[in-house]
Amino acid sequence: MTHVIGVDAGGTSTRAIVVDASGAVLGSGHAGGANPNSHPPREAAARIASAITGALGGLDPAATAACVVGMAGVSKLSDPSIGEIFAATWKNLGISPVRTVPDSEVAYASATSAPDGSVLIAGTGSIAGRIRGRRMVSTFGGYGWLLGDEGSAYWLGREAVRSTLDALGRGDELGPLATAVLAEARGPSAVDVSDPEARTAAMYALITSANAEAPIRLARFAPLVSEADRAGDVTADRITAEAARLLVTNVMAAREPGETTPVVLVGAVLSPAGPVGAKVRAALTGIEVLTSTDGVLGAAWLAAVDAYGEGAPRPAAGGNNTENGP
Repeated sequence: MTHVIGVDAGGTSTRAIVVDASGAVLGSGHAGGANPNSHPPREAAARIASAITGALGGLDPAATAACVVGMAGVSKLSDPSIGEIFAATWKNLGISPVRTVPDSEVAYASATSAPDGSVLIAGTGSIAGRIRGRRMVSTFGGYGWLLGDEGSAYWLGREAVRSTLDALGRGDELGPLATAVLAEARGPSAVDVSDPEARTAAMYALITSANAEAPIRLARFAPLVSEADRAGDVTADRITAEAARLLVTNVMAAREPGETTPVVLVGAVLSPAGPVGAKVRAALTGIEVLTSTDGVLGAAWLAAVDAYGEGAPRPAAGGNNTENGP
């Protein structure tokens, strides 16, 4: 009996599942982030291999009829030396064929069987794309933390730190967001900035702390923005509103005038319960909006379509929901 494998390799975590021809999930595996742009490529490949191995359990790798790996940072594989690392990984695992695709394609496929539409991802990074025939045909944003990723958790975290530095430098009263940022970066004792000298010391320490870590670590401040927004912090509200505006601008650029296909939203930043997600959905009122809850299901279904054809059932676990209608 054959099976297929789906993998969703993101910036902070990697998931793999094995699915049989009936759509039943036979096993799952987990590992750390495997974006080869933000992790050493060999480490990223090893993490994907670990997740696949965990999902296979005692199943025969040679019985794999197809494998689709949805990968954040898949463009890195265009470098032949990097591509060879991943090709060697698939060979060592004993699985074939393996198709690597952008994580946006598996995210889209996890929410809908419609071949055409658009997708907006906002997690650690962000990207919007136009989907035709379940393939990404054009992208908007998604250039990584240095060149883009507008509205992402990284972007939110960076804006949180920058706004805190601005408040410290101007001598403004610190609101809930700035207080939370300082506490996260330096501990609760750092929140006391009652005099100019203490403020300057706190500002320099925050700059030093932020620069001492990998830039992507700024994403850890993103939840503080959401919490502060809910608490009524004006600065946090401004940041989430701008994040939503940037994300909506990108996804609307991915759509043709008058297009009636669905928009699939994916990523923690776009959670319906979060302020950015709520503001994005409000801006997309009148468009069919779907939420992807598990990209690995989309990867597995795309693999099933590769192996068994268009009639392949969707994996039994997970789901999606329509939130706004025309």
